[in-house]
Amino acid sequence: MLFDSPADSLVSAFFRQHKALGQRERHTLAETAYGVLRHRLLFQHLAQSGRGPMSRRLAILGWQGNEAFLRGALTDLEQQWLKQVMSVDRSQLPERLRHNLPDWLAEPLQQRLGNDDFWALAGAMNEAAPLDLRVNTLKARREEVQAALEAQGFKSTLTPYSPWGLRLEGKPALQKLDVFTSGQVEVQDEGSQLLSLLTEAKRGEMVVDFCAGAGGKTLALGASMRNTGRLYAFDVSGHRLDKLKPRLARSGLSNVYPVQLTTERDDRVKRLAGKVDRVLVDAPCSGLGTLRRNPDLKWRQNAQGLQELQAKQLAILSSAARMLKPGGRLVYATCSLMDEENEAVANAFSEAHVAFQLQPVQDILTHAQVPADVAGSLCENGFLRLWPHKHHSDGFFAAVWTKT
Repeated sequence: MLFDSPADSLVSAFFRQHKALGQRERHTLAETAYGVLRHRLLFQHLAQSGRGPMSRRLAILGWQGNEAFLRGALTDLEQQWLKQVMSVDRSQLPERLRHNLPDWLAEPLQQRLGNDDFWALAGAMNEAAPLDLRVNTLKARREEVQAALEAQGFKSTLTPYSPWGLRLEGKPALQKLDVFTSGQVEVQDEGSQLLSLLTEAKRGEMVVDFCAGAGGKTLALGASMRNTGRLYAFDVSGHRLDKLKPRLARSGLSNVYPVQLTTERDDRVKRLAGKVDRVLVDAPCSGLGTLRRNPDLKWRQNAQGLQELQAKQLAILSSAARMLKPGGRLVYATCSLMDEENEAVANAFSEAHVAFQLQPVQDILTHAQVPADVAGSLCENGFLRLWPHKHHSDGFFAAVWTKT
């Protein structure tokens, strides 16, 4: 089961072709597909003992819908086979069938984390991610949104680290909720919210979100700026920036300027040299910190790709840094777990740019009103390091510099 395109794109395309499917059917089919991708090695191993089309056997093993419906759809032979497969003692299977990670990814993670943490991480990455929301502080307070959700039957808890976040139970159809259509909330993982918090964008400043994508962090930065100053959303993809437009309309922000670049060395970047207060570079990366949401990535990436990304990340970071004025802040971030994309890039940048001084992330988080003991638990060696098994967020890395 290999894909030429991201799994979420394929799932969305399938649903566009089958518009008669209801919300429950869509949820079941999507979660079953993602379940198979999460446990691909294990399910392919177990499926060898069955009969019939391999895709059907995998779907049976990964089923995420109504159990009575599944039993009713199975033949007697399939029910017998499923019972036998479910009785297998999985703790006795080879390691790779238990962690469901490719060797090129499992080996460095196990070496870095140690055995106990590695298995905790592997377990966390084989679970579905929760649904996190960021409250738009221009329009509402977090407690008000939580109460509004509760009134509509949706329970949520405050995110433990981000002062803007709510974590929902289940996955309701947000597009139909008033708090969403009115721009009071946006879907955003808590880890991603912390990147905006680290940037500490202020009123009246000039700020650049250098790899803005669909604009989740752009919107958070704009709210931090209280809709003042000038906020550029740069990206080389017009398609991604197009997704920002409806979100921007809901947000109530008028200080955001989306700009499609040709490359990281675009003339529009050069014209801002030495003029910008803060730059956030959430760089293109492997996305391996988001495997709970995008389990296909572990089968679509490889070790060689990490090396190619590293060179690209360093080039983008170096180009973005030119925009900073003296005293300005530069934030480099990825949603990757891998040292090659994280510490290695940050250290290489520091060595090549002596005018940029690394800042301890723990101090910045504390200044942003995160309690000191909590801030310390989010950091390693002066960098932000979020792990799914420790922090219940996507895996994130961030480094922060001040230009002298």
